[in-house]
Amino acid sequence: MATETTPAVVFWQWVNQSFNAVVNYTNRSGDAPMTVNQLGAAYVSATTGAVVTALSLKALASRLPPIASRFVPFAAVAAANCINIPFMRQRELKFGIPVTDENGNKLGESVNAAQQAIAQVVVSRIGMAVPAMAIPPVIMNALEKRAFMKRFPVLNAPVQVALVGLCLVFATPLCCALFPQKSSISVSGLEKELQERIRETSPETTRVYFNKGL
Repeated sequence: MATETTPAVVFWQWVNQSFNAVVNYTNRSGDAPMTVNQLGAAYVSATTGAVVTALSLKALASRLPPIASRFVPFAAVAAANCINIPFMRQRELKFGIPVTDENGNKLGESVNAAQQAIAQVVVSRIGMAVPAMAIPPVIMNALEKRAFMKRFPVLNAPVQVALVGLCLVFATPLCCALFPQKSSISVSGLEKELQERIRETSPETTRVYFNKGL
């Protein structure tokens, strides 16, 4: 199998991470706007960090056994999610996201809740990639040793696409459901100032709720 050139890796990673950046921004928690400068800085940081990570892992792949090198794309995707999502949602990490009581009444904004929300989204995104990027490499490694695949190498790409598509059909909804869209956190897990404010204004509230985003 031909190895992708560095320019090809850079281009396709940039395209992929640009798409992910848009998805991560539009599916953030809350509706607080970002300035053009903030959005531009977040985009450049997210895409550059992800591309550099992919190139580093590509260089590492050349020194790994064939079966191990097949999992490098998954490692790149996982690492990219850990970079892209926090950067595109960095405003939440700085200023917090809205938290409400069980009736939807806004009680304030919490950075701690934002950290939990973003961590949950990162785990979900990595989980989505696990079946599609971990199962097909094992199957393809076995199939490529078979006579019919050696006789018809043109089947390689269609079989890989079919396997990835089949995995995504099940993995995407399952991993989106790993954590509830309306997540919660104990009041004691919030910032002290917000805890005090909630205990003054809503003393019966022990848990607050927030939209974790996607």
